This record gives sequence, structure tokens and C-alpha cells, in this order.
Amino acid sequence: MIKKIILMLAFSTLLFSNSFDVNTNINSFTLLDQFDKTHLVNNKIRTIVVSFEKDTGADVNKFLSGKTRDFLENHNAVFIANISKMPSLITKWFALPKMKEYKHNVLLIYDEEDKRFMQKEEKSTVYKLENGVIKSIMYIEKEDLSKVF
Repeated sequence: MIKKIILMLAFSTLLFSNSFDVNTNINSFTLLDQFDKTHLVNNKIRTIVVSFEKDTGADVNKFLSGKTRDFLENHNAVFIANISKMPSLITKWFALPKMKEYKHNVLLIYDEEDKRFMQKEEKSTVYKLENGVIKSIMYIEKEDLSKVF
């Protein structure tokens, strides 16, 4: 049993240590949303938008709030917010309750060791995929969100 736990920890460290790059197959992975519901990100996804900061996340959420409830699903897209640097009390008492008001799903990264997604300060990262393979990576500002989909 202990060997299995050690192997799982080693595998998860390996998984999270390499960032996704162009021509990388993302395979399949799961993330929880703001309601603790598990979502599968697989080769059907064509666009991944990732935010790492409060302001870029707010920009994406504002953009998506003006869309239909199934906008992301209809565009084979997901929005991921990396909240790993947020203090847990702030997450629990303020951020998650606010996120639960959104009509769209926000997939969440809680683990600071998860380095799969690349980031640039004050920008959201957009991955464009085909059959699970990353074809391009863009760093965008709020003005560019409408061009992503």
C-alpha cells in the first residue's frame, strides 16, 4: 500500500512538472469546478483559457457572463482558474461563493505544483487544440477574448 502511494506521488509530481507546449498531447485529465463537480478535459476540447491572477480571471468571467450558459460547451472550450496562490480562507469564504454565482463552469487548480499551464503576467493563456494536441499558445488581454472563440 505504501509503495502504491509513493508511486502515485511520484507520478503526480512528474505529471505536474512539465508544462504543456505546442505539439504536446494533453491526454485526459480532470479538474474540479466551483461546485466541486469533476470535469474531464479530453481530446474533444478545442480551446483552453487559463487565468492565474484575480484581474485576468475577472476579465474572462465578465466576458463569459455575457454569453449563454452553454457557451463554453458549444465551443468545446473550458475556462481554468489557477487559484493555488490564493489563501484558503479567501478561497472558501469569498472566491468560491462569488464563483458559484456564475452561470459558466470555472475549473480550478488548487495545487501550486501544477505547472502544466504556462503564464505571463497580466495575461490569460489560451491553448488551441486539435484532437488533444496543442496547436498554438497565445497570451491575451481582455480585448482579445472575443477573438478566441
